[in-house]
Amino acid sequence: CEFLDISDYCVAAKKGHKGRGKQFSNPEEIDRQMRAQREKEENGGAEKESASESEEESSSDDEKRSGVEGLIEIENPNRVSQKNKKVTEVDVAAPRVLSRREREEIEKQKSKERYMKLHLEGKTEQARADLARLAIIKKQREEAARKREELRKEKEAEEAKAKQ
Repeated sequence: CEFLDISDYCVAAKKGHKGRGKQFSNPEEIDRQMRAQREKEENGGAEKESASESEEESSSDDEKRSGVEGLIEIENPNRVSQKNKKVTEVDVAAPRVLSRREREEIEKQKSKERYMKLHLEGKTEQARADLARLAIIKKQREEAARKREELRKEKEAEEAKAKQ
């Protein structure tokens, strides 16, 4: 805060960021920062290569902890640390444990397939109802065809009588 003397007392005046003067970096400062960043990247690349070899040998407990974690040892049973497995450690032949959703999905598919098989065999209630409905429709169509045939024969008979 700045203090302004107005008559006999001091008033604390807060300035906002909009009224402040702009700060410009001089070219020497920018060059110095760029050189420092390049050196850091060049040295960092060499350190990363050597660090990756040493990381493989070191345990996961040596992870760099940020903030208070580095000072205080925390025993949280719910915290699961990510452990990376190497390709050589992964066992492809081991049976994969399915999640609950995957198991339910597989059971649902099997159940659907079982139902469709029984449905095609005509053993389900829906299949029986469908077959009964089809039988009724088939009878109705046969009767309609028979009536049409009788009407056609009657017309032919009437035409034959009309010609004589």
